[in-house]
Amino acid sequence: MLLLSTAYLAPVQYYAHLANAEEALIDIHEHYLKQTYRNRCIIAGPDGPVALSIPLEKASSHAEIREIRISDHGAWRHHHWNAIRSAYGHSPFFEYYADDFLPFYDKPAGFLIDYNEALQRLICSLLDIDTPTRFTTSFISPNQLLSDTLSVPLADLRATISPHCPLEAEPASLPAHFHPQAYYQVFQQRLGFLPNLSIIDLLFNMGPEGLIILKNSIY
Repeated sequence: MLLLSTAYLAPVQYYAHLANAEEALIDIHEHYLKQTYRNRCIIAGPDGPVALSIPLEKASSHAEIREIRISDHGAWRHHHWNAIRSAYGHSPFFEYYADDFLPFYDKPAGFLIDYNEALQRLICSLLDIDTPTRFTTSFISPNQLLSDTLSVPLADLRATISPHCPLEAEPASLPAHFHPQAYYQVFQQRLGFLPNLSIIDLLFNMGPEGLIILKNSIY
């Protein structure tokens, strides 16, 4: 069973593990961490990787991630959708899926975990990922993971799947690891293949075949 953080349009690595897992827990009781995939994704723009961050309402330093609300500051929804359309408007499957994603950028959002979870459900549906997921009921500390108190073993990827963590840093305890598989990208001729971008890069470029890439990326 995987232990994952919530994530905004999470990277391919996240969904590769999810697609190959028996079950996954999403931690909603951890403290919010800045500059992570919890409220940030990375897409491929014409000139290279582009980071898109969701602005958040200020909260207590001890606030749990489930308490964090999304801010509408800076017209971020308009900015994100324009960036996504600019990056993938000419990709093979953008027009096919655009109407599924547009509602997420048409109206204000509430809690970050609810927004991320709704996007994740959509993506799993489009890619036929049927791994059961559920929220944690309390915070699971690293000490608990090292003890024998848990009813099932957990593979903790909360800190591993991060913009600041190299792919090879996945825990040695994992039964299988992420190895990015190359696939068609719109700007590949100019930029070369860019691994581990947001899952929408894989979805808009490869469509339903994205599941094959995800399945073949864990071994």
